[in-house]
Amino acid sequence: MTSILLNADMGESFGPWVMGMDHEVMPHVDLANVACGFHASDPDVIRMTVRLAKKHGVRVGAHPAYPDMVGFGRRSLACTSEEIENLVLYQLGALAGLCRAEGLEVSYVKPHGALYNDMARDPEIMAAVMRAILAYDPRLPLMTLATRDTSVVSQLAAEQGVTLWFEAFADRAYDGAGRLVSRRELGAVHRDPEVIVDQSRRIAQGLPLTANDGSELILAADTLCVHGDNPESIAAVRAIREALNALEAGA
Repeated sequence: MTSILLNADMGESFGPWVMGMDHEVMPHVDLANVACGFHASDPDVIRMTVRLAKKHGVRVGAHPAYPDMVGFGRRSLACTSEEIENLVLYQLGALAGLCRAEGLEVSYVKPHGALYNDMARDPEIMAAVMRAILAYDPRLPLMTLATRDTSVVSQLAAEQGVTLWFEAFADRAYDGAGRLVSRRELGAVHRDPEVIVDQSRRIAQGLPLTANDGSELILAADTLCVHGDNPESIAAVRAIREALNALEAGA
């Protein structure tokens, strides 16, 4: 078993509106995906989140999205490839400025919500995001969905010269192709902490999950996404961290 990095979406509050329990999650993760102002966050929240990551030795990644605060970035927008490249660059630059003020650098890019899903389905959108990364810093890895077959996106990344980090989800159900079941469907999000921890262990060990069509699914992942927006999910994050530490200690 190789070690797997825990990542979480962070900095998604806005003004007086608080989302997530970042202070509770940050000590248990390796990577913080920081919202850049298009689907959530504001300059004060971003800088506070960067400071929190620095305090706990957590690497900061850009979490760019479509410009859709009302829809929390979960709605696809009809953007051209050039617009997608530019909106990713814009958000990267915003986060980078606040990171620099705190003595940190952006370490990777993980698009948010609909942009993440659209990128995984559409090579043209994926290429646009990659162009933004190459224009900003070719060393930055791009986080994308680990599916049953990653050959197409791996080939595109090799052609573009972009490093990929494949991501799996601790608390989401998968279809037979290894894609996330839509949140609109019953059972798309796991709520039982035991199920979430078991799925995390299986992904970390390269063991099969059961897809929603009943097939066995093995996901080769570099990083595991966890969520912490309520006390139950925080307990699950702690349990996942402990389970992964135990696996690594016994490897």
